[in-house]
Order: sequence, then C-alpha cells, then structure tokens
Amino acid sequence: MRYDLVIFDNDGVLVDSEPLSNRLLAGYLTELGHPTSYEDSIRDYMGSAMHRVHDLVLERTGRRLPEDFDDVFHARVFAAFERELRPVPGVTEVLEKLAADGVPYCVASSGSHERIRVGHRTTGLDRWFTDERIFSSEDVGRGKPAPDLFLYAAERMGVAPGRCVVVEDSPLGVQAAVAAGMDVYGFTAMTPPERLSGAGQLFTRMQELTDLLM
Repeated sequence: MRYDLVIFDNDGVLVDSEPLSNRLLAGYLTELGHPTSYEDSIRDYMGSAMHRVHDLVLERTGRRLPEDFDDVFHARVFAAFERELRPVPGVTEVLEKLAADGVPYCVASSGSHERIRVGHRTTGLDRWFTDERIFSSEDVGRGKPAPDLFLYAAERMGVAPGRCVVVEDSPLGVQAAVAAGMDVYGFTAMTPPERLSGAGQLFTRMQELTDLLM
C-alpha cells in the first residue's frame, strides 16, 4: 500500500447521497424564495458545509435564511435517507480489502456527525466506521475548501499529511486535500473530470480504487 491512511469523503463517495440531498436543498431554497435548480445546487454546494449555503444566499440576496433552516433541511434529508439511501456501488468491497490488509482508513465529511451516522446506519456502513474513524466539519473551525478537517483527521489518526490520500468527489474537497499537502484521488461518477482537475488521479468506478492505492 502506497499510503499509511486513506481518508474518505462521505457524501457521494461512501453513500450515494448527493442526488438526494441536492434535490432537496434546491427544492427548499426555491420554496423559500431563492430559486435554485438541482444543477445549481450541485455546482455551488456539493461537498460543502451548511455554513456555505447560508453565506452564499446572504451574499447574493442580502437576506438570511431562517434560523431553523438547518433543522428543517436535515429532517427532510434524514427522512429521504431512510427511504432511498444506498452505499456507493463497490465501496463495501474497497472497505473489506482495506480492513483485510490492515490499512488504516477514516471518513472526513463536511456533513454533521448526525448526518454521517444516519447515512451509515441506513446503508450498513456503520460496521466499517466506529466513532474513532469519523470526523466532521463540526470538529474544526472551517469546513472545506480549508484544509483544517483533513489535517485534524490525520492528526487524530496519527499519520503525517504527506502519507495520506484523500478520496473526494467535489471540487471543494479536492482543494482542501491539496491545501493539506495530501494526495487526492477524484471520484468522477457524478462530477465532470475537469472540475476535479486538481486531483492526482481520477477514477469513475469505485471498484478501480483498490488498484490505484497499491
């Protein structure tokens, strides 16, 4: 194995949540008078922490989102997760291989701890991710594209940044990994490859990842 730690993004990399959550986010913002298409949501918010949604809406419109925006949105997302969420095809096999080979891995997500855990319980991925392997933007002051979350995860896992590889599917996540001094592999199943051009490797099927890591 070329690395001492594999850091996974969560949404879109471990769980196939990006279509669900961005459809709901676009609908909720539109409902509140901020017309947003699914494509707009993917472009502007995919891979980001919730504060980015608040910041961009305020910047563009001069209006703040309701105080209960996050709670209402997450309630809708969690309900959709229970009905529809699935693991990303092939990711279970990747995790089985890493575990069998004794390769350390973790998840570092812009989502909240609750969102990560709900998604993992629903998809059965919780068997692979105990609490000490889960890191959220809630744990640091700044979310992606700042490098803080990835650096925090590496520190807690006891691995130098230069010995880590990040698996990401969003431009913000790729920027964060590069800023952290880590190699990054861009997963292009949902994201056009040109938007992940900062990644050192690009791949489309999760089944390809194991060979790339060797």
